[in-house]
Amino acid sequence: MANIILPPVAYIRHIRKEPNDDNWSGIESTIELIDELPALSLDGIEAFSHLEILYSFHKSEKELPGSEHPRENKEFPKVGIFAQRKKDRPNHIGSTIVQLLRREGKSLFVKNLDSIDGTPVLDIKPVFKEFLPKGEVIQPEWVSILMKNYW
Repeated sequence: MANIILPPVAYIRHIRKEPNDDNWSGIESTIELIDELPALSLDGIEAFSHLEILYSFHKSEKELPGSEHPRENKEFPKVGIFAQRKKDRPNHIGSTIVQLLRREGKSLFVKNLDSIDGTPVLDIKPVFKEFLPKGEVIQPEWVSILMKNYW
């Protein structure tokens, strides 16, 4: 398999310095574009309420190609890495939909970003309603239990 090299387009500034699995919703984060990208790269982004942020789990050193219990909790079923959203993944890529609060030059101020200070951002995409799921979203019961205090 060929390697893909993705340089960061931005970095996240955040009060959290280490990963934590809960209570992300009350924190405002800043996404700062790299020097090489001009501010006009963000022109028009203020018209959107939400953005999808793709980022690197840059502090994750472990890779889980198989399966395990989510959050290592044996009360949850053992599931494959592609049936959960943990940071210990083959490519260490995270994805979150955030609320855009405001833009100032090359900086985006957002809420509900579950990443830590210094996280490299791989891409920023506006959320289009037309890309959101059609119909009912179905998930196992354990997911709701696991996510109870996440946001």
